Amino acid sequence: MYSYIKGFIKEIESNYIVLDNNGIGYLIYTPNPYSFNVDEEYIVYIYQNVKEDELTLYGFKLKEEKDLFLKLIEVKGLGCKMALPIIATGSINGIIDAIERENILYLKKFPKIGDKVAKQIILDLKGKLNTNGVVTNNNNDELIEVLKGLGYKTNDILKVVRQVNTNLSLEDQIKESLKLFLK
Repeated sequence: MYSYIKGFIKEIESNYIVLDNNGIGYLIYTPNPYSFNVDEEYIVYIYQNVKEDELTLYGFKLKEEKDLFLKLIEVKGLGCKMALPIIATGSINGIIDAIERENILYLKKFPKIGDKVAKQIILDLKGKLNTNGVVTNNNNDELIEVLKGLGYKTNDILKVVRQVNTNLSLEDQIKESLKLFLK
């Protein structure tokens, strides 16, 4: 997987740029292609999406945009093609604020985002982002990974983890979580 590619912009289209790096032109889908200038050098933060029949690069000027994009594509029912316009048409802080305040109307202004997806975004991401757009490192990350490893679904885990006392040791947090799953 790529972290970033540094190169010169050779082409700008409505939804992508072509970034030349050592003679190779990378077609990169980006939220705001016209924020780049032809023949200028940029560092573009990259996400590589691999599917059965497709390999696609998504690029961002800011690392914070990429971080928010990565969190958005984890939301059930929200893929890369729906997350990219959210990053393009909203400010990072505005999106995070809408998620934290459960502002469904703000989220619904984005293309293809209805009530169901807006509520899912809030459910999956509320409390997981800070105001700089960077994913917060809360103490629940390890607990969430352990519970995923035990076969629980992400949505169920997030509901239970909110109820667990974070001052406990990881082992005790796991025990408390398992008790809550059994209720």
